Amino acid sequence: MKKKLLMITPENQEINRFRKRQFNNFVQITMPYLAAFVDQEKYLVTLVDEYNQKIPFDRHFDLVAITVNTSNAAHCYRMSEKFREMGAKVVFGGPHVTLLPDEAMEHCDYLIVGEAEQTWPQFLSEFYNGECEKKLYQMGEIPFLAGIPIPRRDLIHKRFFTKGAVISSRGCPYHCAYCNLKQIYYDSFRTRPIAEVIEDIRQMKSKYFVFWDDNFFGDIRYAKALMKELKGLNKRWAAQVTLERCRDQELLQLAKESGCIYFFVGIESFSEESLQSVNKRINNVAKYEQLIGDIHRHGISVQAGIIFGFDTDNRDVFKKTLDACNHLGIDGVTVSILTPLPKTPVYEQYKREGRLLTDDWSAYNGKTRVAYQPKQMTAEELFEGYMWFRKEFYSWKSICKRMKVSRVNLLHNLLVNLGYKISIKGTYK
Repeated sequence: MKKKLLMITPENQEINRFRKRQFNNFVQITMPYLAAFVDQEKYLVTLVDEYNQKIPFDRHFDLVAITVNTSNAAHCYRMSEKFREMGAKVVFGGPHVTLLPDEAMEHCDYLIVGEAEQTWPQFLSEFYNGECEKKLYQMGEIPFLAGIPIPRRDLIHKRFFTKGAVISSRGCPYHCAYCNLKQIYYDSFRTRPIAEVIEDIRQMKSKYFVFWDDNFFGDIRYAKALMKELKGLNKRWAAQVTLERCRDQELLQLAKESGCIYFFVGIESFSEESLQSVNKRINNVAKYEQLIGDIHRHGISVQAGIIFGFDTDNRDVFKKTLDACNHLGIDGVTVSILTPLPKTPVYEQYKREGRLLTDDWSAYNGKTRVAYQPKQMTAEELFEGYMWFRKEFYSWKSICKRMKVSRVNLLHNLLVNLGYKISIKGTYK
């Protein structure tokens, strides 16, 4: 008899209110990907994404699997308690439980730590047969990406235009002090066989998709070979890349020819001092204008990652960053408050210095609260400056300025900017 398995991508209400009205929120691919490992002869799978679905507490499940990130940890712990009271067993995986397994184990029955290509199928088999003799599953070797299954996109609810996410590589060559990739994954950049990536993309019904890679240009030779194969698919795509690697003109040309619409680039700051303070030396502020101009000349938009709250930031940083973005014609930003995620060098530094303001993980979301004491301003000034920047960047005045400079993908950029503008409405006071 089949066991009933519920797989949850969590999103607490605080973050959901923040993201809901944006137009470019592609699906989180982790659970659809892990669902592809499930033996359909043994399990009846239900996939729920809290971005646009409610948790079915009124239904019985034998097993509930939840992927836990830091800002959702307390929310996931409460969900787990409810399901366990109803008789279900709960298994956790994901970034937060990989970083803090002892904490997470207090709130679930089983734990999958780190990458799960081997441990997740092993756990499912043992659970089905009633043979789970341990509570914690952890891989002892680096998993490679050859032969991995295609995600179960048929289980994704709605998301008609934003369910296309694909994995072509894992990991990042760099070691930024605020990033927890090195603590979550093995410190090894890996790529997936190109033919398997192309087949995965070919099976997508949507014309639009995003590479869910940590750094799509982590291996330039691989990226070029993959984009050459992409040309014939007539798809439109986006990816997260390192700005410095965009100096390669052949790389940019291949991206455009293969259907690239925009790059997400981690600019983070327009201050060399700030970048060096968090080991982001790969970025060179003096080259931003040339590199962003090159990307635009190839017809590709730039969605910039911006972080406020570095120790070198003062109250002038918000206006200076806005002026720089307008000058460069940056098409859109994903702006965040610096967040000391557990086990990262930044977290360890702030903890050592007594600057962490709370141990409530829901405050560590980088969007709605400040979790630490900044060095050159108050926490309130940091939050207000961040909110002011969001409001001003997505004002009509700024949108028009930036689009006049960029002049690429005008309809797409207008829609994305409008989505962010709507999402901000009502949050700024």
